[in-house]
Amino acid sequence: MGEEWFFLYDRTWEGLLTAVFDAYVRRQFPVALIGEADTPPLFAEIHRVVADEEKAGRVERALRGKLSGAALACLSGCLYAESPALDLPLFRYVCKALEAKGSIETNYADPDVRAVTDTYRKVLRERLRMMQFVRFQKTADSTYFSMIAPDYDVLPLIVPHFADRFSEECWLIFDRRRRYGFYYAGHRAVRVTFESDAGIFRLPDGRLCDAMCDAGEQAYQELWRTYFKAICIRERLNPRKHRKDLPVRYWKYLTEKQPKRSGEG
Repeated sequence: MGEEWFFLYDRTWEGLLTAVFDAYVRRQFPVALIGEADTPPLFAEIHRVVADEEKAGRVERALRGKLSGAALACLSGCLYAESPALDLPLFRYVCKALEAKGSIETNYADPDVRAVTDTYRKVLRERLRMMQFVRFQKTADSTYFSMIAPDYDVLPLIVPHFADRFSEECWLIFDRRRRYGFYYAGHRAVRVTFESDAGIFRLPDGRLCDAMCDAGEQAYQELWRTYFKAICIRERLNPRKHRKDLPVRYWKYLTEKQPKRSGEG
């Protein structure tokens, strides 16, 4: 037909699969997928994809016959990278998987498969780092609070880990960059947001003031800093490796990297 179609979708897994369904039904395949908030070219042909559970389910069932569970997790997990450049490769990967006679998930010579797989590895790496680098502070009401700012939107991916590990505690992990968090109160985690003028946004390093903390919190933080220093073998210091294993961008919210406040201890 000659038209160059742009598909607008909500950048969810359901929305992506609905876009694939629409493309086959309409027999119109996009030259680009863009987010709902993005501005398409002035004279572009636009199709607005409305995420549909039934359509997405049909595509996903077809994919399950073509790909392993790990490959499906890779496809859906890539969306947490929040990468607009990955929208079209994801779409093409799904289409290629549906049309191929066998699985394409290990065909790394294919640029779309390679781009999706590489991105998912980065998402998993960020997920692991957040599981390692979350530092909780105990508040006056016995809720454990942590602030993070990951490169990718991995907070939903780490919530099950902390729900399992701290199943009998109340905690809140807040993503400052994306301005939302998950609150867990001993049974399930609930996504929460705050008003733009909430005090949580006035914590540049995520540290709670003394009035907000449990009476023994500052002492525990100092114990942790002391332990961190004690296990460091000065003769084996390797700053380059240390920064590789613990990138500087994470230090802001790590108790062991924060200086003692005046008046503490």
